Amino acid sequence: MSNAVLASYLIGLREGLEGTLVVSILVAYLVKSGRRERLPQVWAGVGAALALSVGFGAALTYAGVALGAKKELFEAITSVVAVGFVTWMIFWMRRTARRLKGELTSRLEEALKVGAVAVVAMAFLTVAREGLETALLFFAAVQGATTEAGPLLGISGGILTAVVLGYLLYRAAIRINLGTFFTWTGVLLVLVAAGIFKYGIHDFQEAGLPGLDTHAFDIASWYDPNAWYAALLTGMFNVTAQPTVAETVGWVAYAVVVLTLFLWPAGRRPAPTRGAAEETRTPAAA
Repeated sequence: MSNAVLASYLIGLREGLEGTLVVSILVAYLVKSGRRERLPQVWAGVGAALALSVGFGAALTYAGVALGAKKELFEAITSVVAVGFVTWMIFWMRRTARRLKGELTSRLEEALKVGAVAVVAMAFLTVAREGLETALLFFAAVQGATTEAGPLLGISGGILTAVVLGYLLYRAAIRINLGTFFTWTGVLLVLVAAGIFKYGIHDFQEAGLPGLDTHAFDIASWYDPNAWYAALLTGMFNVTAQPTVAETVGWVAYAVVVLTLFLWPAGRRPAPTRGAAEETRTPAAA
């Protein structure tokens, strides 16, 4: 099995749960406001968004193959773009999680006043953002994978887990602190993104950027790439035995700066109200 399975699973779980929560908020609002006849419009938008995301992922894969000699440059640029998206996404979720339900239901109410097309478009645009981010991040994360089956199983498992969790939250069968969940998965995603950034730097060097043969260190004598710990570290965080100086500097700089900003003490930010904190734990509840 590919050593990128765990990273793919985390991407599917984190992005999948965000998307599932968004859909559950929309569905719960329609059900509890007595407008079940509008549910097919929401599902139509969700279905179109999922189709677009799958198509986008396929297009990225095809482009990477079709570019041939320029594949490294394409993958390098894609990696940097993916890192930018994931960085924006984790900070956006930290900032908006407490008011996500209110924003979504307000936008849905406005769409309901306009008509069916507006409801479909609102659901489509809301879910499409998550889907496109997932496809881009997945493509960038599995560049170093030795097989395609492992990462696909990983992200599929993550999305399936997210759907199950989202359904249980919707049915009030379980209660989890989503703030804590997104904090811990955010930390892991920052480290995954650092590895993707390292991939990008390596691809830029393969495409012509100098320094490909200048290693920061060499632990190949004892770091067995076939060992379980190496598979874990390589698949999740792109830790390798002979990284270049540029790769190492990029990995460390990104991880330190982004983790510091992401984990900045909560006391420096306004504390959520009791009602807002409750909403964070159960966003699907009306």
